[in-house]
Amino acid sequence: MPQARPSTSSDAPRVDAGRRRWLGAAAALPLAGAATMPARAAVKTSARIVIAGSGLGGIAVASRLSRLLDGARITIVDRKEEHNYQPGYTLVATGVWPVDKVQDRNADFQPAGIEWVKDMVAAFDPAANAVVTAGGQRIGYDFLVVATGVHLDYAQIEGMDVGAIGRNGLASVYPSPQAAQATWAAMQAFAAKGGDAVMTLPATPLKCAGAPLKMTFMLRDRLLQAGTLDRSKVLFMSALGNVFGVKPVNDNVLQRWQQLGIAVETTHKLAAVDIGARRATFVTPEGEKVEQPYDFLHVVPPMRAPDAVKNSDLAWKEGPFAAGGWLEVDKSTLRHRRFPNVFGIGDINGTPRGKTAATVKKSAPIVAHNLAEVIAGRQPDQPFDGYTSCPLITREGSAMLIEFDYEGRLTPSLPMIEPLQDSYFAWLMKYRMLKPAYLAVLKGRV
Repeated sequence: MPQARPSTSSDAPRVDAGRRRWLGAAAALPLAGAATMPARAAVKTSARIVIAGSGLGGIAVASRLSRLLDGARITIVDRKEEHNYQPGYTLVATGVWPVDKVQDRNADFQPAGIEWVKDMVAAFDPAANAVVTAGGQRIGYDFLVVATGVHLDYAQIEGMDVGAIGRNGLASVYPSPQAAQATWAAMQAFAAKGGDAVMTLPATPLKCAGAPLKMTFMLRDRLLQAGTLDRSKVLFMSALGNVFGVKPVNDNVLQRWQQLGIAVETTHKLAAVDIGARRATFVTPEGEKVEQPYDFLHVVPPMRAPDAVKNSDLAWKEGPFAAGGWLEVDKSTLRHRRFPNVFGIGDINGTPRGKTAATVKKSAPIVAHNLAEVIAGRQPDQPFDGYTSCPLITREGSAMLIEFDYEGRLTPSLPMIEPLQDSYFAWLMKYRMLKPAYLAVLKGRV
């Protein structure tokens, strides 16, 4: 199967000159989910601020704090030299983008004047206001921002080997750009012949919970394009009682899949995989084991907090987020509930929803503002509503722009887009507009 390009999709609407002008005007609108903070003079301070993590959340907060604070010493701790545009992994894994479109240098995004410690935080000691790196360095702080992201817990799946992704029909979009590229190779090989595809969903909180759905829609579309759909079956096996946590979206997707011939099995958790035999084993809540042969298997790993957070006093100790070791923050202020000089940003937060880049876009200005307020001796006064956004691809050339809050209410921000109606414009946002928006967030511009 050749490398796919949106312009060749037979079912994508043609964009005429008038529509191009309309799209240009739409692109100039304020970015969905952007938060506007009241202007204040920079806070003069000598505070030491440590940011653990240099993904979108960590760098976006650092960029904003460097302007909100005058005299602060800001340190980012993270050894990653490569900065990956993770929202683009599904585009790589389905043949829409080349892999180099999601790979950048972390050095290019570090704000001026920030100290960058190229090591990983191995332990948090919030009682002593310090972090300890893997190399043994102890770094003290007055204020801490936790931006570590999630741990992909493939170890919970017996027999799973991340290094085998791309071979024997094994796929998984999450681990890295290379895994996304290998997933596309596996998808191409499968689509060329057809067969039985099994798509999975774990029961844990997920970053980009729409990715498993996008992969399912796009796999079916690739089978259709390859002419092998009539001799193929696509089965989605969810460990939950649904396929998406927002009911209107869940119902919409299930209705679409029924029309597309995609079968769904709920409350089946992927427990083991025999890669050589191409056989997956699922477990039901009653303990029954169900073996499922496959020609193509997309593995979505259980996710939890990294060990450094999970094993620290910063993690939730009780309640629904304790098992995953998620960061215990107030869902509105994103300030730690027990350590008032600690804030969380992004996927690590133990909140009801909010593990997408769009969540960071909305919450990074709030976290930076609230932290600056605390440094100035005031109380956090900007609430976060849990805004999450998912451009849910339904086929090449079409997507739905799903936006919602903590309560699962749909919160559409662009009047020209119906949230449960797929459109070429929502696809265009995903394909062309969202990475420039992501880079603007990194630089603290939106």
